[in-house]
Amino acid sequence: MEAPKILVVDDEENISFLVTSALQLHGYRTASAANGADAIGLASSFDPQVILLDIQLPDLDGYEVLKRIRAAGSRASVLFLTARGTTSDRVRGLTVGGDDYMVKPFALEELVARVKVALRRQGSEVAPVRYQVADLVLDADAHRVWRGETELNLSATEFRLLECLMASAGRAVSRGMILDQVWAYDFGGQTAIIESFISNLRRKVDSVEPKLIHTVRGVGYSVREPS
Repeated sequence: MEAPKILVVDDEENISFLVTSALQLHGYRTASAANGADAIGLASSFDPQVILLDIQLPDLDGYEVLKRIRAAGSRASVLFLTARGTTSDRVRGLTVGGDDYMVKPFALEELVARVKVALRRQGSEVAPVRYQVADLVLDADAHRVWRGETELNLSATEFRLLECLMASAGRAVSRGMILDQVWAYDFGGQTAIIESFISNLRRKVDSVEPKLIHTVRGVGYSVREPS
């Protein structure tokens, strides 16, 4: 099954990066635009099922972008992202044809959940996301992890951390990337917390051989089979 396509429109580079990374981690294809003109072009050429649309853009506002992509024939579900959270803003966003509305800052997990709801309304589903390295298996949709025949009991944060590493299995994932994808808005940027959670994961995941969680000195961590 071809992965659904999501267009992220936001002129804040860090937000666009976090959102597209989270969506890719869940199996979606993504494109991004930093202004209204590019968004209108991509709505046609990329043909997304869902558009995450910031209202405050450097050229056109999100309402005008929506008006123009609808006029061009796009039937994508549109979820507005904005720092403006007044009732009048919400009402306008929905009355001009938006399907949903989220106020910044938002939790990435909630955003992904709303994207899934939008896709279900359209009859589009993403293929199940399942990662495997050796006998370690992570089912992202069921939120379950096994090592061999044993199911592991992970906290929500431990699960997100392992998912982040397994989505890039065999490659080094930097500490900065881990903070962005696992903690996002919820943490101030100190990397010491990562070491604590990696230690917890190793106790649960690597209690048997072979050890699969490896430190990449000066970079971060990797999940892979030993060479």
